[in-house]
Amino acid sequence: MVQKAKILLVDDRPENLLALEAILSALDQTLVRASSGEEALKALLTDDFAVILLDVQMPGMDGFETAAHIKRRERTRDIPIIFLTAINHGPHHTFRGYAAGAVDYISKPFDPWVLRAKVSVFVDLYMKNCQLREQASLLRLQLESGQSGRGGAIEAQEPAGILAELSARLAAVEEQAEALSKQLDESADAAAVATAAHLERKLTGLRRALDALEPGTGGAGALPAQG
Repeated sequence: MVQKAKILLVDDRPENLLALEAILSALDQTLVRASSGEEALKALLTDDFAVILLDVQMPGMDGFETAAHIKRRERTRDIPIIFLTAINHGPHHTFRGYAAGAVDYISKPFDPWVLRAKVSVFVDLYMKNCQLREQASLLRLQLESGQSGRGGAIEAQEPAGILAELSARLAAVEEQAEALSKQLDESADAAAVATAAHLERKLTGLRRALDALEPGTGGAGALPAQG
């Protein structure tokens, strides 16, 4: 069963959180509320999120400060942040948002369809990365199993079947990643395009590893590290 991605919504106003939930409910993912920067940081200690929607103006710890804390943590530094603001800002204010690590900066009131589309892209990227990690984990387990004992016909038969299954699954992920890259080329969102390129490099590395494990290649122990 495919696990849903979590999206963190951070705003001190309950009506704004309710509006975001109404807009994003169509994505059918898990929406997590946080009413302050402090509450958001607590949620990030235990859960993994595909994307964070972060209000700029909040009492106490504002959005910029919250983002700075998120980017300083090893666990959370790569989570995309979309800033939402009601401030009539100029170029300097927008620059401050990007400098804090945001991938996008959206002024209220915003187009619900545009926001949903942007969030959907980062959810798709997150899900592809999760699939990639699962494939790499299965491959490592199979390698360890093959190296620990090579005694019988069953052991010789099982790796070939598992490799074929892994190759088929990886092909499906590669196809989805290619379609996503084409979609991103049209949107020209630089941060999302860079993330997609990183995903494609990971997929290429995993494909090379699988090819090296095919019978007759002589590369059964040549699995590259997957970061």
